[in-house]
Amino acid sequence: MIKPVLLALLPAALLGGYWIGGETTLMGAALLFPAVYMLLGGANALSDRSIAKSATRGLIRREDYRAVVGQSFVQARDLGQMSALFAVEIDESDVLVDRYGQSATTELLDKISSRLACVLRDNDVVAQTSDFRFEICLAPVRHLDLELCIQIAGRLQSAVEEPVSVEGSAIYVTACVGFCQSARMLRRDAETWNEAADLALAEAKSKGPNAIRAFSADQRRQSETRAGLREEVTLALEKGEIRAWFQPQISTDTGLVSGFEALARWEHPKRGMIPPSEFLPAIEQAGLLERLAEVMMYHAFTALRAWDTNGVSVPRVGVNFAGPELNNPGLVEKVKWELDRFNLSPDRLAVEVLETVVARAPDDMVTRNISALNALGCQIDLDDFGTGHASIASIRRFAVSRIKIDRSFVIKSDKDPEQQRMVSAILTMAERLGVETLAEGVESAGEHALLAQLGCDHVQGFGIGKPMPFDQTLEWIAAHTAKLGDAPRILGNRSR
Repeated sequence: MIKPVLLALLPAALLGGYWIGGETTLMGAALLFPAVYMLLGGANALSDRSIAKSATRGLIRREDYRAVVGQSFVQARDLGQMSALFAVEIDESDVLVDRYGQSATTELLDKISSRLACVLRDNDVVAQTSDFRFEICLAPVRHLDLELCIQIAGRLQSAVEEPVSVEGSAIYVTACVGFCQSARMLRRDAETWNEAADLALAEAKSKGPNAIRAFSADQRRQSETRAGLREEVTLALEKGEIRAWFQPQISTDTGLVSGFEALARWEHPKRGMIPPSEFLPAIEQAGLLERLAEVMMYHAFTALRAWDTNGVSVPRVGVNFAGPELNNPGLVEKVKWELDRFNLSPDRLAVEVLETVVARAPDDMVTRNISALNALGCQIDLDDFGTGHASIASIRRFAVSRIKIDRSFVIKSDKDPEQQRMVSAILTMAERLGVETLAEGVESAGEHALLAQLGCDHVQGFGIGKPMPFDQTLEWIAAHTAKLGDAPRILGNRSR
């Protein structure tokens, strides 16, 4: 393709031709140059320019965006200029359609796309690359440092955050932004540049909502590590490296252990303990959530039998079930078979379901499985209550036995009056519905005492006990039981 810098030589070439050959040479050059320009790649430059001008809603087509990125990368590299790619994704996008409807969400995204285009210069381009994601390529310039990129990211966020009026209602959303400067990719290529912007966005989303992150080499190393985990996780599940650790739950009325929650932990033979935040996404991406649920259920039932054998009273164990497991038509028969195998009654299993799963579940297999597990006699726990917009009707429809109040409401509840009011409102609702309550993330004696006084039935958190392997649970239960004789009882609001 003809590089723009070569066009600067055109006037001198034409003048030289005129001196040598006169007007005839000049006329010939004028007639031949357009054809030569098109044959040598000028057509591509014209078509690329027309891509930007043919945008609707300020956008270019997603299939054209990659071509523009490639052109910008080459121009920045060859001319010593600078550019940057930005990836913008709307926060909590999974609930927008449920909350406002498809029509309102589409109108919202149309207005946001127009605002993003208005923030940019005429030569910059923006494309909507997925339902709630936009990507931006800045036209190459001579100067574009990190501080300026951060300012641009802030302007993009501000454009998204401005309230949007749809059907008479103001809708507020936020967005995470990741970006990568072309200068960081000088020895790479356009495709790697685009992947770097994606990595920066992924890092922003992990720190979000409403976060901004620039690409760094650490992000690539973390991504490569996660890719390696995806390859190892299948073998780790089969070799027993991923096991259940157990976090205690206690009754605020009696102080006795009312159950444990089974939590997945991976002890890697070379890297040691890998945080769940790293390996659980790898399990999900590998499509192994169902297999993980099977492993966790096996360890939970094994622990229940061992506690029974040792004469320790543990009424039940909670096991988390995500969307893929709950969509399995054979789930109920599988659970029934495992209970029979360990000679356990169904009430010993608490099926923990995220509130976000319940909020999105129509009358489908998820609904039928939860209802069937309840009919079998299992307890249904609604996890992370208060974060997933489940309606009161959903609590009744799924025959929820207990709601687990999310830690975001519990933290500092003994010191923050607003937190106290929120927790009190949830507990009052649960009381009216006849549903038990468990507060997650209890970290202090003050929080524990307040929750007991407000009438919360059970508590769980680091202030009670951290997750531990099974062989430590017997010792923990013995030590906890020994303390109960000396501890004063906290009298709560026990009107139920």
